[in-house]
Amino acid sequence: MDEISEHLYRDGSGEPIVFLHGFTGTWHHWRPLLGPLAARFEVIAPTLAGHDGGPPYPADCDITLEQGADSLEGHLDALGVGSAHLVGNSMGGGLALELAKRGRARSVVALAPAGGWTDGDGETVRLARFFARQLRLTKATTSWLPAIMSRPRARRLALRDAMHRGERMTPSEAVDLARRSIRCEIADRAIAGLRSGRTRALSDLDRISCPVLLVSPQFDRILPPARHAPRFRSEIPGVEARTLVGCGHVPMWDDAPMLVGMISEFVERHTAAADVPPQQPAGADAAVVG
Repeated sequence: MDEISEHLYRDGSGEPIVFLHGFTGTWHHWRPLLGPLAARFEVIAPTLAGHDGGPPYPADCDITLEQGADSLEGHLDALGVGSAHLVGNSMGGGLALELAKRGRARSVVALAPAGGWTDGDGETVRLARFFARQLRLTKATTSWLPAIMSRPRARRLALRDAMHRGERMTPSEAVDLARRSIRCEIADRAIAGLRSGRTRALSDLDRISCPVLLVSPQFDRILPPARHAPRFRSEIPGVEARTLVGCGHVPMWDDAPMLVGMISEFVERHTAAADVPPQQPAGADAAVVG
């Protein structure tokens, strides 16, 4: 059933693609891609638990990729989604890879995924400082946001950490993105987890058996590819890797047409591959059941 609400976008038919947004985001982060992709696939974009408009995050769970994936599995079950192609950005990319380890992914497109750091390398502490500062600044300027975001140059400057061409957002989209971020109910708990080291790097990546496309934005200021992509490149079996030229950490507004084409090609290629029955070795007899 098609549905567009505060907590869910669901539209289209065909192969299912689930879109997983990043920390402090909502399904609205995917808006530039959803309409074009819903013309070819079933598109499902939930707002994740604890985020603005999403379901409650379990009170007894830490804010980690592993326990977040536990919550997300229950969310997908409630939506009637078994396995699907997963497209995730940042935290959503880390969740997509964690779900792939559990057999819930037909394929994964991981856009600047989280979890590629090495435990103890200081990256989680840096990220905790970054998100705490961003949320503090956004809260302090919330009444001025319409004026700030009304000018393209100011919009690009205000959004420079998230995207390379922030002026491509409309002023209302930029204000909405900022205000939704400070309504993330789990923000403080998640930042505390990063700061304390409880938010661990993804492990056991060799358990992923589905096709994975690792996508690294050229101008990612939040999870720089040089620090956050190497483990994914070396530890995920058969991973494909691609650089998004001219894009930042949240690339959906930087180059929506390119992302639509890339995701469509990857999903269709691996759907077609899954539909082809395995070839029987030459000279082998067919199995007889009976």
